Amino acid sequence: MSTAPARQKEVPAPARQKEVPARQGPPPQRGPGAVNAPSLERSLDFRRSGIRLLRMLGPQKHLVAAALTAGILAVALAVLAPKILGEATDLVVSGAKSAMGIDFPAVSRVLLLALALTAGGALFTWIQVRIAMVVAQRLAFRLRERAETKLARLPLAYFDRQPRGEVLSRTTNDIDNITQSVQQASAQMVRALLTLVGVLAMMFWISPLMALVTLAGVPLSVYGAYLIGRRAQPQFVQQWAVTGRLNGHIEEMYTGHALVKVFGRKEQAIATFDALGDELYEAGFRAQFISGVIQPAMAFIGNLNYVLIAVVGGLRVASGTLTIGEIQAFVQYSYEFNGPITQIAAMANLLQSGVASAERVFDLLDAEEESAEPAPSGRTEKVTGRVTFEKVAFRYEPDKPLIEDLTLTVDPGQTVAIVGPTGAGKTTLVNLLMRFYEVTGGRITLDGTDIAALPREELRAHTGMVLQDTWLFGGTIAENIAYGVEGDLPRERIVEAAMATYADRFIRTLPDGYDTVVDEEAGNLSAGEKQLITLARAFLTQPSILVLDEATSSVDTRTEVLIQRAMNSLRAGRTSFVIAHRLSTVRDADVILVMEAGRIVEQGSHDALLAADGAYARLYASQFAAVAA
Repeated sequence: MSTAPARQKEVPAPARQKEVPARQGPPPQRGPGAVNAPSLERSLDFRRSGIRLLRMLGPQKHLVAAALTAGILAVALAVLAPKILGEATDLVVSGAKSAMGIDFPAVSRVLLLALALTAGGALFTWIQVRIAMVVAQRLAFRLRERAETKLARLPLAYFDRQPRGEVLSRTTNDIDNITQSVQQASAQMVRALLTLVGVLAMMFWISPLMALVTLAGVPLSVYGAYLIGRRAQPQFVQQWAVTGRLNGHIEEMYTGHALVKVFGRKEQAIATFDALGDELYEAGFRAQFISGVIQPAMAFIGNLNYVLIAVVGGLRVASGTLTIGEIQAFVQYSYEFNGPITQIAAMANLLQSGVASAERVFDLLDAEEESAEPAPSGRTEKVTGRVTFEKVAFRYEPDKPLIEDLTLTVDPGQTVAIVGPTGAGKTTLVNLLMRFYEVTGGRITLDGTDIAALPREELRAHTGMVLQDTWLFGGTIAENIAYGVEGDLPRERIVEAAMATYADRFIRTLPDGYDTVVDEEAGNLSAGEKQLITLARAFLTQPSILVLDEATSSVDTRTEVLIQRAMNSLRAGRTSFVIAHRLSTVRDADVILVMEAGRIVEQGSHDALLAADGAYARLYASQFAAVAA
């Protein structure tokens, strides 16, 4: 059974970062001073991203077609109404001039028909909006589903280089913005375009000459909107980029609020927030202001055109070419013609913002994934746990080697302790074993099989990890202990694991015992108590390979002794890798590896290494010389 999900969440980027300072590449923005904006790799390709977003509506083509049909019917009924009202006006005018008087029954029938057309148009508009909401929400669901699947396939290196708040912003704020843009565009934008076509057809029906006069201002409006929109688009890109950085800062300050207060960084954290807020305000203001100019500019052009139509129409009525009812209908159509153009212009900022968010989500979906998984090995024999590193090399950047020519053989059941200064590559070694990163040279084998030939899930199913940085999810303590085991477990097995790791004693003192609910930050438990729960979780999985990365760093000395006894029992018959700074925890290891700058400089037993008076002896003396004195 795989414990990979827990492992990946238990290794937050800051903890890994301190183990591998030699890593190169774009670092995540950390700490209250991280205000510098990352350079945008490329400007947003509005056309390509917009087309890609439309293609994602493919699975809903039937709903899109239904919405389009409803929109066509709504517009058809709506554009007929002014023509019918024009006929009513002609009936009134002709009746006033006739000795017979006004034919009120005929006028009433025409008005009732116009009313029915208007009501029908409203009904189909409601249907169109309703379907558009369904289409937008299903698109949002699909995007979130793909983002969730993508996050599970991304390598650990991606999360090392991306602040968590930035990733969250792409999967929440940006997708919500896309949903809003698609919902409004698929309803209002489509209706505006259809209205534009319908109204234009009616204007040509009434008077082709005046219709051409109306069209005279369209090229100027479109070109003006294009020029303004092109200037606004980069501002929307910047707006959402700053939004992601601001979310990252907020997430970091909330997660580390205790440290911010302890080190007196509250004022600097607030200053950073204010700086990012000001930057977001400036980017948002520029984007909205520039894009907002489109609507009044097009309205101005439309009003000039409206005046021209009124003058030409008056002359046509005076010459007897058009009736008063026809010019009334045409003037109303010209107003409705300018309305959709203005509406489309007004929605330009919404569309640009939505496509900018789509670009950020697509960047996430297009990120390089982990290498392809090999086919399952199909092995049925029990894994003995023999691990071999054969001339392993690894580097985070091509020109910055971290581990070179590392060779090591660990026999089944052996306990290997890895010690060394921070940045020596201890945790990197384990990450390579778990295939969180891939080796750049040599190979690692498990029972003689290259781990690169094993699916990651199969490899990690044989491994249990207890890390220095604990991770508990929102749920009961029993659920957290059973996290690494599939299916329902009897409570007895959970209690047995807790007793073996000495977690049972404090769990029973809690108000609800094993049913006590911990929040996502586990703020109602101490650091040592959280560590004991993760130890119980590893104990329950009964892995063939055990990895302990500073697993006892958060417990007191007495609890450490108890945990060491439990770990001795847990390690029996299992290959164990113990990463430790506290050398008192590794004295009983079969082999102690001393690493410096990615290389094993010494290896042997505790006594043998002390006798060698080398790097291990110096580390040991630095911790215990003062006590011995």
